[in-house]
Amino acid sequence: MAEAFGRHYFGRSVYFASAGVRRGELDPLAVAAMEESGIDIAGHHPHTFEDLEDAGFDLIVTLSPEAHHKALEFTRTLAMDVIYWPTLDPSAVEGSREHVLNAYRAVRDTLAVRIKAFFDPRPAGAQEEPENQTKE
Repeated sequence: MAEAFGRHYFGRSVYFASAGVRRGELDPLAVAAMEESGIDIAGHHPHTFEDLEDAGFDLIVTLSPEAHHKALEFTRTLAMDVIYWPTLDPSAVEGSREHVLNAYRAVRDTLAVRIKAFFDPRPAGAQEEPENQTKE
């Protein structure tokens, strides 16, 4: 979800790549939650840290304690920053499909806000123009 939002909001101006701690399959609930936002991730293929071809990142954003630990180990001898955005693992939520999907939606919405705010180079407040303001 995070990689898809990064590419959606910033195109090629910022390079985004996602990686998990363990190899896995694309989660259909993540696909459904992103589809509701108008972003299609159905063709995404999950990767692990080991799959990343380039260690030339400026920054790694981790979403779980396990991923954060792995990223710190990965970057121990590299000049890159690692930050941690604590994020609920929606795949660990139990209950009805709708209840679990709500957890995915919450993660989706939180990531969208964080990614826009963190990576947008414009100063806070300059990101959205007031609707009723006229330009001269």
